[in-house]
Amino acid sequence: MMSQTASSGTRRPIVGTIIGDPCGIGPEVVVKSWLSGVAHEVSTPVLIGSAEVIERALKLSGSAIKTRKLESASEATGSRDAIEVIDDIPFDVADIQIGTTVTACGYASGKWIEHAENLVKNGGLAAMVIGPIDTTAMKQAGVINTLTPMIPGKTCLFLASGPLRIAHVTDHISLREVCDVISAEIIQASVKILADSLERCGIPNPRIGVAGLNPHAQGREDREQIAPGVNQARALGINVEGPLSPDAVFRQCIEGKYDAVLAMYHDQGHIAIKTWGFAGNCVIVLGKPYPYLSVAHGVAHDIAGQGVADFSMMQNAMVTAGWMAAGRGFPPL
Repeated sequence: MMSQTASSGTRRPIVGTIIGDPCGIGPEVVVKSWLSGVAHEVSTPVLIGSAEVIERALKLSGSAIKTRKLESASEATGSRDAIEVIDDIPFDVADIQIGTTVTACGYASGKWIEHAENLVKNGGLAAMVIGPIDTTAMKQAGVINTLTPMIPGKTCLFLASGPLRIAHVTDHISLREVCDVISAEIIQASVKILADSLERCGIPNPRIGVAGLNPHAQGREDREQIAPGVNQARALGINVEGPLSPDAVFRQCIEGKYDAVLAMYHDQGHIAIKTWGFAGNCVIVLGKPYPYLSVAHGVAHDIAGQGVADFSMMQNAMVTAGWMAAGRGFPPL
């Protein structure tokens, strides 16, 4: 997967970016990120979605750049003269109602994501990035299942912003449930997923800090569930420490003691990353054999169509995908 290159012979991996829900800021921030040219420095960017929607976003951005439809990702050249787009899913722009949840747009988003996953699995893309989507619209359209679910011990939600990188054992569950879900086996599996993913993207023998669940990592769960899991992971040869006081481990990662931190639950990691570097962070799903990224914000219906959306998260996701696919680790902010 990691060796995919543009047909022009460059060594830059081909990264496919889904344009997001057409009723929100997705197409705008994706196009702005493409126009910045930063993604071209580390990858061969290809967009997946409606060429007509992209052209609308280009007009909104005041750009004279045109689109070029590709039959396959292998035709990608990495040219900055035109946005190269794979437009294989029928979509009627008449369905677009800017700033509104529209089922047809949710359906298109799900199908574009599904198409991108197939392209990665078949070797056409080295990585994929998902622009801002409307999950309500996708649920209404019955395509929410195209999104990868977070399953403790199988997949991890990973946020990165400069030196602070955080994986999460659990995601959208209540704090009461967290205590029942975490176990030594799940901790060991999550540490291994994190270590393997970091090594695959270019960080050899990564240093991992595991956050405790309770204040100062001094609680029953820390002793009986987290510590044994950390010990099991260390027995596999992984460079891991924990459980560590959760009020200190994230700062220690920022200061360079760890390459990444494993958090126990959603807000434990999200509060740290969004306080440290909200605008620049991006979301990565670990547990897949290829880089799978998205952004940590939604479709922003309130500002959609106004041309004022901040594209820094989208740009960072596209650049990070290129770095990871090339085995270069993570880009500095």
